[in-house]
Amino acid sequence: MTNGLYEAKRPMTMLAGRYGHPLHPMLVTIPIGAWIASLVFDVASRTVTRPDFLAQGSEWLIGIGLVGALAAAAAGLLDYYVIPVKTRVYRIVVTHMSLNLVVIAAFGVDFFWRYNQYHHPGPVPPAQLGLSAVSLAFLTVSGYLGGKLAYRYGVRVADEQTQAEGYASRAGRHMQAPPPAGRATNTGPTGARPQHSRQAPPDWTAYSRPAESVPNTYADAYWRRNPPPPFGETAP
Repeated sequence: MTNGLYEAKRPMTMLAGRYGHPLHPMLVTIPIGAWIASLVFDVASRTVTRPDFLAQGSEWLIGIGLVGALAAAAAGLLDYYVIPVKTRVYRIVVTHMSLNLVVIAAFGVDFFWRYNQYHHPGPVPPAQLGLSAVSLAFLTVSGYLGGKLAYRYGVRVADEQTQAEGYASRAGRHMQAPPPAGRATNTGPTGARPQHSRQAPPDWTAYSRPAESVPNTYADAYWRRNPPPPFGETAP
């Protein structure tokens, strides 16, 4: 493991989460869920007769998403400082972070844009709905890059030796269970179960010759008792 990969897997401080359990991936679920729900409320506000509660609820969801996004950005910034510079991972991290900042700014504008209409709500205007949709599109691209950092390049993911601990069997799990009482068992070499080896496939090149010259390569008892007829003849 290179030094850069070793550093990228470990937290800069406990504020970023423990080793193998970072906070950033957990916190990002807050803005993602809140902003997607706000877009659903926006669309629904244009399809009902009383859209007041949907428009107000959408603004609340945008505000909740902004608070969660700032917390996720703070944890992600701590992870940013452990990434070695001048690497492919570093470039992806910078792009991921830049997209997230654009999304946070866009939803911040969207929030204050709606604030003046909070006490006189109505169906969410198409411009505000479109701004939320475009922001979520950018968030989708950012989320894809975040998944690539974690699952392809292992940023803040425990090393394989640590992961292998979760797949280790408990002592004695694979030990053979005792046989039921009164049942005979084969314990000696003479009573061992015979090992059946897989039969080798036939030599298909031999079938370019007439059938009577082809040896019976199958060990099945039926064909030993009833060999196939010679070439050109039919079975009775």
